[in-house]
Amino acid sequence: MFPVVTLVSTTREDVQRLNDWLSDPEVSAVWFGVGDDGKPLHATYSPEGILAGGDDAWDHVFNEDNRVIFSIYSGDGEHIGEGQLLVEWPLMEAQAHMLIGRKDLWHHHYGTSALIGLLDHAFGPLGLHRVWVDVAEYNEPGMEMTQHVGFVLEGRLRKTHRRNNEWFDSAILGLLAEEYPRRRAKLLESAVN
Repeated sequence: MFPVVTLVSTTREDVQRLNDWLSDPEVSAVWFGVGDDGKPLHATYSPEGILAGGDDAWDHVFNEDNRVIFSIYSGDGEHIGEGQLLVEWPLMEAQAHMLIGRKDLWHHHYGTSALIGLLDHAFGPLGLHRVWVDVAEYNEPGMEMTQHVGFVLEGRLRKTHRRNNEWFDSAILGLLAEEYPRRRAKLLESAVN
């Protein structure tokens, strides 16, 4: 069985925890690394900046039609990560980002459960045609998880992710709405057996 997770609206306290998790070099390394200033990078917004900003900055990030951001909570009601869908409405697709910030929960299928939740939202309420991910070549657990869920390798991008001042390639994997129900059912069936 996969662990129970819920995807909920993000609070400022969630962003503060995320910011704290990203200060751990091991966590930031599996996310987007650090910038030239040594601060952790984050997809689509700066946790530090959003915490220092006002309501307008918050609304711009968390209430935008092209960006859906969830906090990931465990079945015990603890905040454990963040998931995002960056939607391209004309193409009816989204790029998914997901981070389990609690290292003690890594490799226990919380990421898989959260990714299923993101895909359920993307292909359900949002009605998207395709979801894709960009996985750095050094993120082997991320690659295994996305393929396990049913994403298909579509191509590679050269030198797109920087880690320790070295550039790495990444893999682009995609999943179509028509493929998802079958793959989701097979995945959940295998989790029961």
